[in-house]
Amino acid sequence: MFGKLSSCPCFGEWSSDTTETDLDPVLLVSGMGGSILHSKKKKFGFETRVWVRILLADLEFRKKLWSVYNPATGYTETLDDATEIVVPDDDYGLYAIDILDPSLVIKLIHLTEVYHFHAMIDMLVKCGYKKGTTLFGYGYDFRQSNRIDKLMEGLKVKLKAAHEASGGRKVNIISHSMGGLLVLCFLSLHNDVFSKYVNKWICIACPFQGAPGCINDSLLTGLQFVEGFESFFFVSRWTMHQLLVECPSVYEMLANPEFKWKKQPEIQVWRKHSVDGEASVDLESYSPIESITLFEEALRRNELNYDGQTVALPFNFEILKWAAGTRQVMYDAKLPDGVCFYNIYGTSFDTPFDVCYGSETSPIEDLSEICHSMLFVPAPVFLC
Repeated sequence: MFGKLSSCPCFGEWSSDTTETDLDPVLLVSGMGGSILHSKKKKFGFETRVWVRILLADLEFRKKLWSVYNPATGYTETLDDATEIVVPDDDYGLYAIDILDPSLVIKLIHLTEVYHFHAMIDMLVKCGYKKGTTLFGYGYDFRQSNRIDKLMEGLKVKLKAAHEASGGRKVNIISHSMGGLLVLCFLSLHNDVFSKYVNKWICIACPFQGAPGCINDSLLTGLQFVEGFESFFFVSRWTMHQLLVECPSVYEMLANPEFKWKKQPEIQVWRKHSVDGEASVDLESYSPIESITLFEEALRRNELNYDGQTVALPFNFEILKWAAGTRQVMYDAKLPDGVCFYNIYGTSFDTPFDVCYGSETSPIEDLSEICHSMLFVPAPVFLC
């Protein structure tokens, strides 16, 4: 597959004579939705996979994973008081970021929608990397803020383990999408640890300045990971929406209003107005700062029903405030001397920049209608 010699600017050269002791350890860090999540019973310790799963996916997601943000702790906490959400650390952290639904049924029918780092893990193993010695994974609870203490401590432990297992060699990090924000927060908050353990950091499609179209639409209408026939067996768009409204990690990927965009990302809405009995239709545009007012109005009546109780889920200004603090943490980050950084961009025609709701012939009258409408510009359908 790779021939006698393979060259990569991130890893240098590898040949058939390369031994494991010549390889720097690699740590793979997943992005949004890219880690298996288990629901663990606090009393008995029994664990059930709630993300990703195909069979009973929507039911288990609503029951075990729906959460609300606690401003006192900065954590998003599950509504099910009897359980906690944990990430399995099997296979040196690789299990949680490999095949996201590792059930036998999914393996037999080869559903590629639930793969994440699978191809890269296979490639690195074929190149001579060994799990637990030179190859590791870091999965995490992607509902949480990218700077939360638990995630920072987990990454510190994983870097130290990879460093020691490889005989004291520095680690090459490969982070995907939102995983790059987590690594950047770690770099800023634990610069000395990063400098001690990291040799190279490779980012793949990291939304350093936000992911405008995808995140705006996620907060307004949810996120659909799987399309077509398989979507009937997966978590619904609306079920996902009700989780994301309470996730600090999502707010931390809103478009950076301070960034010098070549073109400001916008949310566009075809609005119907009536004045003195006269109706008109106008195309309204909202910049990143103006969009906050739109989110507030569109989500003002948003709520879910859980265990017989109604839980209000408006746009969360407490999370927005926390996310502003996270952006400052990322802004303050400085790459240590001696650490190489590679940034692989992830823009494509499937990645929306602006989003639009309604149309000239079918306009939006009340902004809350947006939450039950679909994009005029299609949203991406991949794990970011």
